[in-house]
Amino acid sequence: MTTGIKKMNSSLIRWIFCSLIVSFLFAFPPLTVNAYEILMGTGESGSFSHFAGKNICRLISMDRELSCKTISAPDTTHNLTNLRSGSLDIALVDSQMLRDALTNSGYFKFLDINYDNLRSLAVLYTVPIVLVARNDAKISTLDDVKGKRINAGAPLSLQHLAAETIMGAKGWTKKDFSLVENLPTNQSQETLAFSSGTTQAILHIGVHPDPMLQGLLKRTKAKLIDMDDPDIEKLVGEDGAFTKATIPAGTYPTTPEEVNTFGTQVILVTSKDLDDATAGSILQAILENKETLKKAHPSLSPVRASDTSKLKGEIQPHPVVNR
Repeated sequence: MTTGIKKMNSSLIRWIFCSLIVSFLFAFPPLTVNAYEILMGTGESGSFSHFAGKNICRLISMDRELSCKTISAPDTTHNLTNLRSGSLDIALVDSQMLRDALTNSGYFKFLDINYDNLRSLAVLYTVPIVLVARNDAKISTLDDVKGKRINAGAPLSLQHLAAETIMGAKGWTKKDFSLVENLPTNQSQETLAFSSGTTQAILHIGVHPDPMLQGLLKRTKAKLIDMDDPDIEKLVGEDGAFTKATIPAGTYPTTPEEVNTFGTQVILVTSKDLDDATAGSILQAILENKETLKKAHPSLSPVRASDTSKLKGEIQPHPVVNR
């Protein structure tokens, strides 16, 4: 009698175990063996571009017909050229660099490369350009920077490009400043020069809140300067690479009020060769998971490229964008 009960219990356990396995397999079907691999170009490892790209790749890979892999690159030129040639399927690209590539201007002026086959998919986030000034520099507006000691960033960097853009909009040259340094941001040289007073103003380019910037503001009691300036307003109105940006009040301890500024947008770019089905699946994965991205970082607020991108004259949206 006891032996019979044991056998019955053993059979029941095996039946339950098999049922659970079958249910699991039906609930979570295996990835398609021939899933199409999407190669996404981002900024260098450790950059916000790379962070954003990895989060977007996870969403794309939820589609069982697709898998996604990020490829970090040292600069935007690398990503744009590989997009053009088909070595990448999609890439995160700064709107100013994209505009320059499409119009053969700026850093792309002497490159004999045609980027006409590029197409936009989505605007992913805004990158504000923020003026940071020492508390003892007597700088309250953008015009107050004239005659001061500034760091314009390392040559060919986004910071240097932004400094040149602002100086051009204001009609300034290096002679209008008592000192113009070209210190990089990634080797502590800029921070040391600013903290010691060698420079009085710097440009911060990046999303907010930024722990590194918060640390600098706390150590130096520096402040963010509002760039609600008529010349900047004109620049934003005439140049599709730029957009208005706002740093909310209270983002940093030394920023009790809202700070108005401007910046660029990071756009998810592909080529016209990416088929509609794949492009549509990528766009759907992003737009249907906006809240997930926003939880990863508050600056991630993707929209269709046709909704807010000001580069309509320079780059066409992929056909799926307007469907």
